[in-house]
Amino acid sequence: MTDIVLHIDRLVLDGIPLAPGDSRVLHAAVEAELSRLLATGTITPALLRGEAVPRLVAPSVALPSDAAPAVLGRRIAGAVFGGLGR
Repeated sequence: MTDIVLHIDRLVLDGIPLAPGDSRVLHAAVEAELSRLLATGTITPALLRGEAVPRLVAPSVALPSDAAPAVLGRRIAGAVFGGLGR
């Protein structure tokens, strides 16, 4: 089993209005979904060797402005994971 340590210093979301408290829900959803995807998916061999990725540009993802923060978090995690696989 390989341990994966992922540190996201900053996640920029332009144009996504969040109500007070929603950022914590979104953060938890991103973390949970990324953990799930990393445990079950494949990532590049370079990352498995421990190479750092100083900047990741994730693929575009449709984020409806009326979606719940948990839904947004799962979609964002999927995009980040998609970027890790490149």
